[in-house]
Amino acid sequence: MNAANEVGAQIAKALSQVPDPEIPAVSIVELGIVREIGLKDGLSWVSITPTYTGCPATDVIRQNVRVALDQAGLEAVEIRTVLTPPWSTEMITLEGREKLLRYGIAPPEPASGQAACPRCGSRNTMEISRFGSTPCKALWQCIECREPFDRFKCH
Repeated sequence: MNAANEVGAQIAKALSQVPDPEIPAVSIVELGIVREIGLKDGLSWVSITPTYTGCPATDVIRQNVRVALDQAGLEAVEIRTVLTPPWSTEMITLEGREKLLRYGIAPPEPASGQAACPRCGSRNTMEISRFGSTPCKALWQCIECREPFDRFKCH
């Protein structure tokens, strides 16, 4: 492994340990917030994209990334915020989707308008409100087990 690849691997490892501040069951890598790990001409950077413009967790995420990089001895790595193209639920990894489900949040399913209940798996569900516990989630309820749950809004 050359030096650049080694630095990239160190950065990736450090970022994989940073949980999303609103959903600590998934890392920012699994949530697709880390857009790029860049290395060029001796410079290194990390590009992050919030789940939506104006996300209140953006500053906390940026701060947590800085701490993780510094603790890994990567103080020179620059953190960039990239807004274009915008984050999409398609950027959530398969592992991230599975962790969301185990955490009780229905992951986005673009092919289906109906959410599966994260508790009992029933698709007999309904949206109660477009506004869930955070702006990127909607509040749903399972008709079968009556449990309310958050669902990531597809975008």
